[in-house]
Amino acid sequence: MITGGTGGANTLTGLIYEGKVDLKTFLNQQQGYRVVGSSVIYQDEEVAQIFQKYELYSEFLAPRGIDWKNCISSQLLPDNGIYVVINNTVFIIEVKTQNTPGSVDEKLQTCDFKKKQYQKLFFPLNIEVQYVYILDDWFRKPKYKDVLDYIISVGCQYYFQYIPLQKLGLPVPPTA
Repeated sequence: MITGGTGGANTLTGLIYEGKVDLKTFLNQQQGYRVVGSSVIYQDEEVAQIFQKYELYSEFLAPRGIDWKNCISSQLLPDNGIYVVINNTVFIIEVKTQNTPGSVDEKLQTCDFKKKQYQKLFFPLNIEVQYVYILDDWFRKPKYKDVLDYIISVGCQYYFQYIPLQKLGLPVPPTA
């Protein structure tokens, strides 16, 4: 199931991502990339800043003078977040895996609310926000069609076991 051009892997536009590996580790394994602290370096140029969970507040927002309590009522803790310098956009990347029916099913339906909360959080910095799910193959089942359609309809995105570096605005390493 591919909706709105999302899903599937294409080595020309992105790289396979295994949900068991965090974004820092993944990027460090890619040719030309290295992560130093929260800085993402590609071929000796900072292209992004990365954060997880509480790092959003301590390493990204606080140094920029943003107190989250002045923007939202409760902290959000992203699996992965990446601020891409060239397009002035923060991508909140939530990794969802499932192997039995459960609560993750319903969590997918919260992306609109969470994206709006993140937009309030980043508004004082004039930074755009995109909300992206990286899903495992469990969510390819026909029973998820309506939820996946909903994700797209509210301006969020999803990909299956895939990080679209080009769609994030990050350089794609040359293929060998």
